[in-house]
Amino acid sequence: MEIGQRVLLCLHIQLIIVVMVLNHSNAQGLKLGFYSETCPNAESIIRKTTYGFISRAPTLAAPLLRLHFHDCFVRGCDGSVLLNSTKNQAEKDAIPNLSLRGYHVIDAVKSAVEQACPGVVSCADILALAARDSVSMINGPSWKVPLGRRDGRISKLRGHTIGTSHCVAFGLRLYNFSGKGDADPSMDPTYVTQLKQKCKPGDITSLVEMDPGSFKTFDEAYYTLVSKRRGLFGSDAALLNNAETKAYVLQASRHGSTFAKDFAVSMEKMGKVEVLTGNQGEIRKHCAMVN
Repeated sequence: MEIGQRVLLCLHIQLIIVVMVLNHSNAQGLKLGFYSETCPNAESIIRKTTYGFISRAPTLAAPLLRLHFHDCFVRGCDGSVLLNSTKNQAEKDAIPNLSLRGYHVIDAVKSAVEQACPGVVSCADILALAARDSVSMINGPSWKVPLGRRDGRISKLRGHTIGTSHCVAFGLRLYNFSGKGDADPSMDPTYVTQLKQKCKPGDITSLVEMDPGSFKTFDEAYYTLVSKRRGLFGSDAALLNNAETKAYVLQASRHGSTFAKDFAVSMEKMGKVEVLTGNQGEIRKHCAMVN
C-alpha cells in the first residue's frame, strides 16, 4: 500500500529513526565530497538527472524518498531494495514494497553517472542523493549526505506530507471501522463525507491526496490537517493519542515550526544506518543486479 509514502513525516516514526540510527549506524568511511577526485561531477549529474524527472512529475519525490527509507531499514543503506529477485525473493517483492516506484529514475541517474565515471559511484549513494535532491526540489528541506556507501549483494524478502494513497489503504476507516458499517469516530465527520465522495466501498483504484491542496509540496500543512482530525490513516490519528506527539503536532502546525529542520536531521542520521564502506560489498554496474 502507499502508506509508506508519508510515514517518514509522522513524529513517532521520526523518533524511531533517531533511536535506531544512534544504535545501529556505521558512519565510518562516509564523508562529504567522497567522489571529489574519482568522479568530481557525480553529485551535479545526479541532481541534474533527478531534476529532469521531478520537474515533469513532482509526485515522484515521495516514491524516491520512500525508496531510500525502505532501503535503509532492511540490511541498512546498501541499495539492496533496488535488486531484482533471482532464486530468492528480493526486498522489492515483499508485500509492503510492491507499491514502491521510482526505480526508473534511479536507473536513469545510474546510467548518466556510469557514462561519466564507470564503476565508481554506488547505487546506494545515488539513492541517498536522489531522495535528498527530490525533496529539496519540491520546497522541502535539504540535508548533508556524506558519501562512500557500497552496494550490498544480498536482498531478501522481509513521509506523509507528500504523495497520494489508494482508497483501499484507508477504506475501513470510512465504511467499516469496527465491523458494524461505521466510520472511524476519530475522523472529522465532514472529512469522512468528502472522502466517501471520492472513495466508494471496495474501491481499489482511485487515488486521494494525502495532504489536500499541497500534496506536491513539502510543508507543515500535514500537521494542520492532523490537528483538525483530518489525517488520512489511523497512524495519523494516533499522533493525537499521546501527549508528547500531540504537542509536536500542534507545534508543527503553527508558523515557524522546527519541523523542516528536525526532518533534515533525522534523514541525515538515517542515511548512515548499517552502511557498507571500504572493501565491503561492491559498486554495481546496474542497480537491479549484482555484478
